[in-house]
Amino acid sequence: MPAPFPTDWSRALVVAAHPDDVEYGVAAAVAVWTAAGKEVRYLLATRGEAGIAGVPPAEAGPLREEEERRSAAVVGVAEVEFLDHRDGTLVEGPGLRADLAAAIRRHRPDLVVTLHGGDTWTTPDVTPAAWNSADHRALSRSVLDAVADAANEWIFPDLPGEPWSGTQYVAVQTIGEPPHAVDVADGVEAAVASLTEHRRYLEVLDPGTPVEEQARRVVDQATLTEDGARRVGFRLFWG
Repeated sequence: MPAPFPTDWSRALVVAAHPDDVEYGVAAAVAVWTAAGKEVRYLLATRGEAGIAGVPPAEAGPLREEEERRSAAVVGVAEVEFLDHRDGTLVEGPGLRADLAAAIRRHRPDLVVTLHGGDTWTTPDVTPAAWNSADHRALSRSVLDAVADAANEWIFPDLPGEPWSGTQYVAVQTIGEPPHAVDVADGVEAAVASLTEHRRYLEVLDPGTPVEEQARRVVDQATLTEDGARRVGFRLFWG
């Protein structure tokens, strides 16, 4: 049984690569947190402009940004920032780290949350495995480094903002058996409604399945455990 997720924090910054990433499970935890009075903000590295087949990036980017803002509002998130990196080309390195660190200084969170950045979306015993995207892999590790970068005045000396060392925890979404978990039974319906806001994206992703049905299936897969509970799992790191 995973340990309960810490509650001794006030402001979280959830960092993801693309619009809709947070909604694939973590939004259920966000709904629980905001209902409890926590402040949660989103930071997206890209606008997901390469994510809709048949829709040119110049059209898809603004569309996906608007869908993400509506989706965030459903789970109580009012502030969503986009960093404008090009979709599909995130690279783990100083450039991405510096942009993330600057954002952490702007938002000054006590908790930073990011998504699963492992090589696969399946546990090691599963084969064939589901390969994770390059953007997800690059972002997750870069977020962990950027928390330290945000606190250091010398790594990126030209970085704007005062150094921020107030991040207590970094939580990385975990598949399989997580060390910590959020009980999201009260956040499932909000999470489904949140993912449903990505309507154009989901309509193209699976034209034969109603958007609402897709959203519920995804949230069920992300939160429903073998014992019938509803949890979102994380591995915690010190900030």
